[in-house]
Amino acid sequence: MIKKLGSALVLAIGLTACGTAEPAATPATKPSNPGVGHIHGLGVDPATGKTYVAGHFGLFTLENGKLARVGDRDADHMGFTIAGPKTFYASGHPAADDVAAGQPPHLGLIRSADSGLTWEQVAMAGKADFHALQIAGTTAYGYDSQTGQIWRGQGPDLEPAARLDLLDLAAGADAPDRLYATTPDGVKVSADSGKSFEPLKGAPLLSFLDVTGKDSLTGVAPDGQVQTSADRGATWQPAGRLPMQAVAFTAVSAERLLAAAMDGTVYESANGGKSFTTIHQQ
Repeated sequence: MIKKLGSALVLAIGLTACGTAEPAATPATKPSNPGVGHIHGLGVDPATGKTYVAGHFGLFTLENGKLARVGDRDADHMGFTIAGPKTFYASGHPAADDVAAGQPPHLGLIRSADSGLTWEQVAMAGKADFHALQIAGTTAYGYDSQTGQIWRGQGPDLEPAARLDLLDLAAGADAPDRLYATTPDGVKVSADSGKSFEPLKGAPLLSFLDVTGKDSLTGVAPDGQVQTSADRGATWQPAGRLPMQAVAFTAVSAERLLAAAMDGTVYESANGGKSFTTIHQQ
């Protein structure tokens, strides 16, 4: 069983990698409205309560089941997280037009202070492609998919930490030095801001994981099973199950969960993963 789930986790990792079945469009072939493409990230802006969907062709808001593009950018947001009211962080690749005009192919770490309308460079422009981003208090964590390197720090001064094969990072403002990572070998935890990791004993194999409170964790397994912990991962309790494998997952809170499937369907739970409703279908 563990071997089977491990293979599913590797598959999930492959689905979120660069250069999947959906290559970046070129200026000559890019349609006028390419849509969202593969979904890579989800979140809710505390300032407005709006749900945001980050995808292969830009950032979108989701209202009444419909997606609306934010601004006029169609960059590939491989990494995306909402850190606070109107404060978003992202990474990935510039739009094809920007690359053709000479912009480096990797965004590094970028930040928006106006809910994704405009962005500013934070760190590692042209160097890093962060597929996992986590903001814990004032500390930013990023996982560079090119090298397997975790970077951490504040502002433009990011420092290298450990190297891991991982899909997701999780940390909270209450304990920003305690960093979790979902890996093909199981959940691992660091007590030193990502310098070193050890297995989180007793944890189920998870694809995605979020810190939802001082000691609370919520994650989803490769088969869609939602798992929760109230004691920093010492014990776990199953909740409900998604109808598919998640390619993006965010625990907005312990009760409100968002997940996306490979086909672009977005699901939401208002009861901690006990049940899910479809809030968008492509």
